[in-house]
Amino acid sequence: MITDTQTHPVLPTSTPEDRPMRVAVYARFSSDHQSESSIEDQVFQCMQRIQAEGWQLGGVYSDSAMSGSTSHRPEYQRLMKDTSNGMFDIVLSEGLDRLSRDQADIADLYKNMVFHGVKLFTLAEGEVNELHIGLKGTMNAMFLKDLAQKTKRGMEGNVRNGLAASGVSYGYDVVKEIGANGEPVRGKRKINTEQAEIINRILTEYSIGRSPRAIAHDLNHEGIKGPNGKMWSPSTIHGNVKRGTGILNNELYIGRLIWNRQKFIKDPATGKRQSRLNPQSEWIVEEVPSLAIVDKELWNKVKTRQLSARQLVKSSNPVKARRARHLLSGLLKCSCCGGSYTIYGNGYACVNAKNKGTCDNHVILNKKKIEKIVLDGLRNNLMQPELVEEFVAEFHKHLNELGRQQDKQRIKMQRELIKNDKETDRLIDMVVEGTPPAKVKDRMWQLENRNNELKLKLERHPKSLPRFHPNLAKTYRDKVGKLAEALTAEGDNAEAFNAVRNLIQEIRVIPNGGNPQVELFGELPALLKLANKNPATVSDEVCVTLVA
Repeated sequence: MITDTQTHPVLPTSTPEDRPMRVAVYARFSSDHQSESSIEDQVFQCMQRIQAEGWQLGGVYSDSAMSGSTSHRPEYQRLMKDTSNGMFDIVLSEGLDRLSRDQADIADLYKNMVFHGVKLFTLAEGEVNELHIGLKGTMNAMFLKDLAQKTKRGMEGNVRNGLAASGVSYGYDVVKEIGANGEPVRGKRKINTEQAEIINRILTEYSIGRSPRAIAHDLNHEGIKGPNGKMWSPSTIHGNVKRGTGILNNELYIGRLIWNRQKFIKDPATGKRQSRLNPQSEWIVEEVPSLAIVDKELWNKVKTRQLSARQLVKSSNPVKARRARHLLSGLLKCSCCGGSYTIYGNGYACVNAKNKGTCDNHVILNKKKIEKIVLDGLRNNLMQPELVEEFVAEFHKHLNELGRQQDKQRIKMQRELIKNDKETDRLIDMVVEGTPPAKVKDRMWQLENRNNELKLKLERHPKSLPRFHPNLAKTYRDKVGKLAEALTAEGDNAEAFNAVRNLIQEIRVIPNGGNPQVELFGELPALLKLANKNPATVSDEVCVTLVA
């Protein structure tokens, strides 16, 4: 700190007209964690120098919590404008780094000062010349680079320990905790149960076909606050898949902490940061199952729908890129050419026959009639009782064997847990009897970590496997009937609309000499899920199709 008792360069005290030198004081601090008093301290020291030299204060300019790596600072820009208008003879600051830490900016500043006949002084360097600009500019730039590397290293260490690097995602709260060193533990998070319910609601509604716009509208209408207490918008929900932003793409919701997905570079022309994706090989990924909010099944449904939407956008047919407006859009296929049936007026027609003339199938299906036929087919022709009964018997046979295997795994983990607890007790007794804690500390940490892992696995271990009710076929028919009723009811029927579409793999239209026939191909996993109160998971590796 410079005081009046210290020696400093001899400075000019007046202009040729023998009037006091007019001085502009500039102060700045860069971090939100620093105090506003930092500005006051800098100004106070500069005022002492002004009084000691017999100068005249012409103005004070200060930028709070703004980085010196950019010149795009409001008060700094105002200082440059006033200086160019001849309002000052000297610009005074605590140090050159307060004015700028950027090599190019500090060089431009010095050139402008020289051009307008204004001298540049700092308490640390005295009168600034070309040597200061070259050396200090380089040192300040190196400081910024070193600071960035240290900050990044610290953030990476946090992530590798399962802690957040920065910010608080929607769905979580900050855990305030003091570490063994007496310092706050930064980056700890816990699930906010109320927000977690909203996250599950958003993903569930999206997975059944609702748009981010409709979801956001409902949340705002219900007075539910979004991230940072703001209103919900579609972009808050859909975000950017590649960048991992938005409620639908935050992998922390399934217990995966990803850091360094992107980097930010300042545009030298505007001073604004622009994000650029890093190669996936540079990402830091840590599993934090304790922070999982959404189950993998729901997450995968969301990803499947997002993938389908992207594929449709990339397809050559722009009509496919839009969400289905009609119940059977994209499901009706021509048996002659394999092309899709699309809506024309009040009916469906083969797009190749209608638009291109490359197909001879000119049969037009009445929209209301074909939709009724398909709904009747879903209700009555799929899930035949005798076939369902045979399927349920075989399924339960396989289920019993799977249950026995899972019981063995559960018993094995429980036994290991008991064994580890006994060993932990034995180690504690050793410490009580005089064994130095350092000798058993590592083993106790291993046992505790392993027990936490076992407890988590036991919590997630299926307590009961799904079962199908013998009256599965009847339950299925009743539910399809309710879906059909929902489709004709007033109001938002998006859930019923998409539920019916998900039951269908394909509807093949056969001209049959002007008396068209249809073959209905059903999606077994979706059929079983609809019919069963406790839906079973059908392996993705097995593809089963029911044909009506």
